Formats: sequence, C-alpha cells, structure tokens
Amino acid sequence: MGKVVPSGGERGPAGASRPAATRFAALRREILSPSLSFLMEAHDGLSAKIVEEAGFRGIWASGLTISAALGLRDSNEASWTQVLDVLEYMADATTLPILVDGDTGHGNFNNVRRFVRKLCERGLAGVCLEDKLFPKTNSFIGEGQPLADIEEFCGRIKAGKDAQLDDDFVLVARVEALVSGLGMAEALRRAEAYRRAGADAILIHSKRSTAEEVLAFAREWANRAPLVIVPTMYYATPTELFRAAGISTVIWANHLLRAAIAAMRETAARILEDESPVRVEGRVASVQDIFRLVGNAELEQAERRYLPAKPTAGAIVLAAAGGEPGGMASGRPKCMVDIRGRSLLETLVGTLRESGLRAVTVVRGYGKEAVRLDGVRMVDNDRHAETGEAWSLACAREAIRGETVLAYGDVLFRRYVLDALLASGADAVLAVDASAPRPRRSSPSPPDLVLADRRFSGHFLDDAPAHLLRVANDLPPEEACGEWMGLARFSARGAAWLAEEIAALEAEGLLARADLPLLLTRLAARHPVQVLYFTGPCWLDVDTLGDLAEARNFG
Repeated sequence: MGKVVPSGGERGPAGASRPAATRFAALRREILSPSLSFLMEAHDGLSAKIVEEAGFRGIWASGLTISAALGLRDSNEASWTQVLDVLEYMADATTLPILVDGDTGHGNFNNVRRFVRKLCERGLAGVCLEDKLFPKTNSFIGEGQPLADIEEFCGRIKAGKDAQLDDDFVLVARVEALVSGLGMAEALRRAEAYRRAGADAILIHSKRSTAEEVLAFAREWANRAPLVIVPTMYYATPTELFRAAGISTVIWANHLLRAAIAAMRETAARILEDESPVRVEGRVASVQDIFRLVGNAELEQAERRYLPAKPTAGAIVLAAAGGEPGGMASGRPKCMVDIRGRSLLETLVGTLRESGLRAVTVVRGYGKEAVRLDGVRMVDNDRHAETGEAWSLACAREAIRGETVLAYGDVLFRRYVLDALLASGADAVLAVDASAPRPRRSSPSPPDLVLADRRFSGHFLDDAPAHLLRVANDLPPEEACGEWMGLARFSARGAAWLAEEIAALEAEGLLARADLPLLLTRLAARHPVQVLYFTGPCWLDVDTLGDLAEARNFG
C-alpha cells in the first residue's frame, strides 16, 4: 500500500512543511525499537508542545484526559468527531508522532475503518484499540467489565489495518482480560488472536498496584510482538524491571492533566483567598512563556514576510552603570545579574521585542566585556566612570532616528506599560508611577520624581493629558506627581527634539555631567512631553538586594 501524504503536508511549530509519513515511521520505530521507549500523555495542542519541549519522542493522546479536559467522563461522552478535532490541534502543534487512545474504535468495524482513515489524513501516527464494548467504561471503574467477542474484535483490527493510508501506521491492540479478572490464560489467548489479526503491538493492561502480573505476561508472551504497558497503578516499579522484561514501550498516561488539575486548584484557591494574584504570580508560567509556546515569534516572522513593511520603533537601553544591586562585589555589571535563569538585560530586551521592537541598541560601560546579548547592537561608553546618563545616550545618538523607546538597563516593567507608550499619539511620553515613591533605605540612587501640570485622578472618565514640568530626584515627595519608571517613547518628531537637546547640552559644555532628568526637563521646557500615569506593581527598579529578590518573582 503506498503512503498517502495529507494535502499540504504537516506543519510543525516553526511552520515548516514536512511529509506526514515521517511521523508514521517515527512511531513505528519507537514501538519496534529493541530499547525501551516512552510516550507521554497530552490532551490538547499546548500540552503536546510541552511534551515535545520536554524531550519525549512520542505522545499518547489519552482518551481519559481529552474527555476530562472537555469536562466529560471517559465513557465515550465526547463523540469521535469531537475527539478528532482535538487530535487535529495536537498534530498541528507538534512534530512528534502521536499514538491515539481510540477506546473501542467508537463502534464496530465500520466505525473503526472510518476513524483510522481520518486519523491518517491528519497525520496521527497510530491508534490503540481496547477489546471492550461500546460505549466503554474506564478500566479503573468497577470490576468484571464485559469484553468484546474475540472474533468480532479481530474484525475491528483487520478493518483498521485495511483502512490505514500509510504502511507505517501503527495499530496497538489493548488486552483487558487481566483488568476484567479473566486470568492470564485468557489474556494470552486474546493477545495471540489479535497478533494474528494484524495488530502491530499488544498493550497488556493491569490495575494492580504491583507489576507482577504484567511481568508474568511478558515472560509468557516472549516478545511475539512488541509489548506496551501503562503503569498508572504500579508506577513505583523500577523502570529497569520493564527494560529487563523486554517491554517495548511505557505510556505515562495521564500525568500532565493531573499535574495541571493540582496546580490550577491551588492557584484558584489562593487567588480567591487573597483577592489578589500577588502571591502566585512568581509561581506560575509567565504570559510571555505562553506566547513562546504557541509560536508568536513565528507569526511575527510571517508578518514581516507577507505584510507590507512599515516603520518599526527602535530602542536604546542605557546599561553603562557599574556594580551589582546592594553593592555585591562580583565585578559583574548590574544589567547582567541573574533573573530566574536569564540576565536582567535579556529579560528587559525580551519585553521590548515582545512589543515589536527589534532594533535594540545597548550602551554598555562598566564590565563591558560581560555585557553580551545576541541580536543586540552594543555601543560603548568608555568614560562611564566620569560621565552621566546623557553622555551614554549621546554615545548611541546614531540610533535616535524614527520612533525610539528609551529605557534604563536596570528596570523591569509589564509589557502593557510599554504597549501603552507605543499606542500614545504624543511625540514624547514618559511612563510615570502615580503611586507614592517606595522607601529606598539602602538604595544608592534616589528616585526620579516627576512634577506635571496635572496629577493622576484615578477616575476612569478623566482622560485629559498631563504634561511634564520637571524630573528631579530632589523634589519634595509631597509635591511630586509620581516617579519616572526609566521608560520613555519618542515619535520620529520627538526623537529629533531629543537629538537637538543632546546637541544643545554638548554645545553648552554640560553633556558629560548631565543626567536624564535634566535632559527631559530641558526638553519639556521647549516641547510638550506627555506624562502617562500607571498604578500598581507594574514595574521594578533593580537597585538593592531586596529588589533583586523581588525581580525573580516578577512574571
């Protein structure tokens, strides 16, 4: 029988087309391999991606967990077409081969052959059929469940093999005799009949807490066909025993959904109790991790390929300052401290890129050899010890063209803050925290306080713009309207204003010592600079050891 490739081939996470037959062959290799193979459960597209990312070579599309994720019982309450929809999303989400838990085949031989054809058309690499009656009941519920007639079930196997559209499609026959209490002899009799009917492998199922009867079956079976097991109940059995028994494949059948249920239940209870997500934020996956898993980066690449080009904003990050938070003396620049496995700079640049800023320039100085990041243009301020922030910005003046975002290299902020700046129609706009400035007893640098022509009112109907009057760290706190977050955006026109002000400072001999508060205050005296107020824990200035600890929980 010739191989049939579904129209358009398969799509992996990167969008590259590949022949569907490769996944059929990959599953067959795993099942027939003389070494022990492992399949991990998945129940939707996202969990399939997680299985692939973890390093497994194949996926078990569990009937139990797919049904449970739909809020249904594992009793064929979801129709086979509803299950097929989920399976299609899973196949699209991963390049791994998927063995489908086909329950009883959703009916008789005719349902089986139609189901198998639809699986093949969608690139699903194999199916497991169990010798029970339709509608099925989960094996772990009740005792003595009736089984299908052997000859009738062999007909389902033959129909499935005749209907497959690829020679490498794998059909696994699942023997329920041990679960139903019919004994070892009946289990062996059924397994041999299913092998003769054309099954590519046998799954022997057990719900005992030890692997004794499964291992006994393996000894009697003597590798007449590959043997698959599901150690849900006898999970404590050392894997080496399965390997020594010649088991072909181990299926971890439901663990991802069970883990998700436990985590979701705990998170929901904590947020309800606290009326806030603050305590769970550092323990859950970040929104950025979701974007990465579902392939937002690929969509951005496709947009650049297929959509008309439009000017994009650039970013300048000032990261020339020296010393780690709290005066730690490792010699590492502050921007390179570790934030949950990524440097502070990498985390900051990641947020910029998620908002569409690709052209990022970093001004480095202290410990510049250690400041490295792929895809980022580095500019050096070799006079960092004797100059201020305005001088560092002037080192990158070639990057001040078109729409430009300016950020300190030791701040973190929620993406919505940057998105709001980018959506602003103002030519120059600053992100300002309208909350009272936090006390900084051990911080070497005082906050950049903002004085504007309008304070934050907190009223959702008050959308009148506020404009900058002054930025300084010697403003009386009671007069300040908020604290500048170290983040600003300039339109092409505003960037020209910024460049002109840098040139004016240079002409007056003030550039070397000027800081950004002075530069922005001078700019506001000549041009309108809008203040965009934010409240709540939406940003973090990493300046102390306490800030560093907080940054590691800043999702």
